[in-house]
Amino acid sequence: MKALLFEKNGIENLKVSDIQEPTVDEHSVKIKVKMAGVNPIDYFVVNYLQVNPIPHIPGAEIYGEVEKVGSHVKDVKEGDRVVVFNRVFDGSCDMCLSSKEMLCRNGGIMSVITNGGYSEYFVVPSKNAFKIPDEIGDELATSLPVAGLTAYHAIKESGISATDVVTVFGASGNTGQFATQLAKKMGATVIAVSNKQWVKEYGADYVVPYDKAKEEIERITNGKKSDVVINSVGSSVWDLSLQTLGMDGKIVFFGGITGSDVKLNLGQIYGMHAKLIGTTGGSRKDLIELIDLCKNNCKVKIWKTFSLEEGQKALNSLFDKERDGRILLKIS
Repeated sequence: MKALLFEKNGIENLKVSDIQEPTVDEHSVKIKVKMAGVNPIDYFVVNYLQVNPIPHIPGAEIYGEVEKVGSHVKDVKEGDRVVVFNRVFDGSCDMCLSSKEMLCRNGGIMSVITNGGYSEYFVVPSKNAFKIPDEIGDELATSLPVAGLTAYHAIKESGISATDVVTVFGASGNTGQFATQLAKKMGATVIAVSNKQWVKEYGADYVVPYDKAKEEIERITNGKKSDVVINSVGSSVWDLSLQTLGMDGKIVFFGGITGSDVKLNLGQIYGMHAKLIGTTGGSRKDLIELIDLCKNNCKVKIWKTFSLEEGQKALNSLFDKERDGRILLKIS
């Protein structure tokens, strides 16, 4: 089969090679990969992270069709459309037993501690394969197990209610599109901080530019500011996130494509009674809920779709100033 892989870190080292197809054991499924998402995690895997095995196949967000199932697999069958829950987990640690498989003490992220899905075929334990209903199209399906799930878990952790004002930084990005839609589904008033007006079609009640965010949010809320701020961007908007947070509010953050190091004024944090909530990924239960929630009325904006052979270009496009939506790899 064809796979996009590297033998040492660096996008320039990514290349398509012919390798042996993975085999199925009694508890696993073989997936013919149709599409894969391009996310910051993939960029970091290729460029910076210590990964296993080497040579290594990146690709954390995987969607395809089941081609073969092991003899003990009952939940999915050949021909099913599925997405991959991309966490390795043992199912027996305290985190797993409390439905927090993404925090498994003996696990990790597929595409980091295992090969990823930038390949024609991918094999996973059946417990990691989740069926996609006919109502969900290929592009949306591809976007659920990382972009959608990360946003959904963060929304749940924030405890958003219908009376809340929620501000989403990076509302046009991979996770931001979903955070905007999902916060609106929870009944919140949603302020999208973005220079892209199309995010209003994704559930934003207001769209404000970065350079006027603080003033506009104060105007919209009559000085109350935001009950919940979602920061998927990183350190570049950390100060602005705090400036737009109201008293007794919550900042929910994940990802750090613009950097992870910030300076904290502790007096400001405790003086506002602010809650800082870091989240990562989501659980299998979250993914089941998300698939059901998006069955009829979620959508995703795709900017460009690349072939497997264009993998280098796809990853570099994450930082293209003209980027306007998601980037996908079409594999088969």
